[in-house]
Amino acid sequence: MNKLGLFALFMLHLSNGIPAELPDLKLTPGYMRSVTVTELCTTSTSAVRNVPDSLKKKVFASYGLTGNDRNLCGEGYEIDHLVSLELGGANDAQNLWPQSYCGKYNAHDKDKLENELHRRICKGQMNIIDAQMCIKTDWVMCYLKTFNK
Repeated sequence: MNKLGLFALFMLHLSNGIPAELPDLKLTPGYMRSVTVTELCTTSTSAVRNVPDSLKKKVFASYGLTGNDRNLCGEGYEIDHLVSLELGGANDAQNLWPQSYCGKYNAHDKDKLENELHRRICKGQMNIIDAQMCIKTDWVMCYLKTFNK
């Protein structure tokens, strides 16, 4: 799907009140912490994983949601990191958005992409910045490119 098609899809989702597969880059431009390849590939993210409920509520509200609204998506939403912790992303409102488990490109697909990019970084097949920019700029296009779809 080209960028114009993705934009049209984004606008369709917004007009229906359903958050799109892509975050609003004005609200969620992506935010990274300083991390080395060694840290990324040998350190657990459990120490930085927890997003406080107060921050989750703030992020849902910034996207016009009162919470995990299953009326819009039966499987619900997660407050997700645009740039995942495994790729050096941070627990910051600028890196968080309500990602749907519904739709063609959803949280399950993005999780697969995050794991693959992390694997490539740790195997020396990709550098951190390229992985971060790929997922931050347009994670769906990154997914399609990464998995040759």
